[in-house]
Amino acid sequence: MKFAMNGSLIIGTMDGANVEIAQEIGEANMFIFGARAHDVNRLRAERASFKPDPRFESVIAMIRRGDFGWADFFEPLCAAVSGPGDYYLVANDFPAYIEAQAAVDAAYRDEDKWTAMSIASVAGSGFFSSDRTIGEYARDIWGVEACRIPDDSA
Repeated sequence: MKFAMNGSLIIGTMDGANVEIAQEIGEANMFIFGARAHDVNRLRAERASFKPDPRFESVIAMIRRGDFGWADFFEPLCAAVSGPGDYYLVANDFPAYIEAQAAVDAAYRDEDKWTAMSIASVAGSGFFSSDRTIGEYARDIWGVEACRIPDDSA
């Protein structure tokens, strides 16, 4: 949210804060990729027969081979995103991520488009102000009311 408030453009899946951000700034001003919530259970059920994109398998092989250093350090990460253990469907989303990154690159080369998206991000992010958030927490979660600060200047 702080990135959006400062004009940064978001590339990410449609979960967590990105759902709220998209409602305020519009999906057209973000680079959303990957499975949607309504597809997740089905995709998880299909994990045993899922065949990852060859580019994804190549990246995992490079990491496991140690091309980026510390192969043993990164092995738990590789295991977590490979095969049936890929709970967050990283392998499923990989081709869509590559496409989204290409869209980021194209938008960045189009200065007017990038600027318009950045401005829309800032303009639409006012909902996430600290004042509104704290007030909502106070009312809905903490059950407290604001109190007036006494004016001692008189």
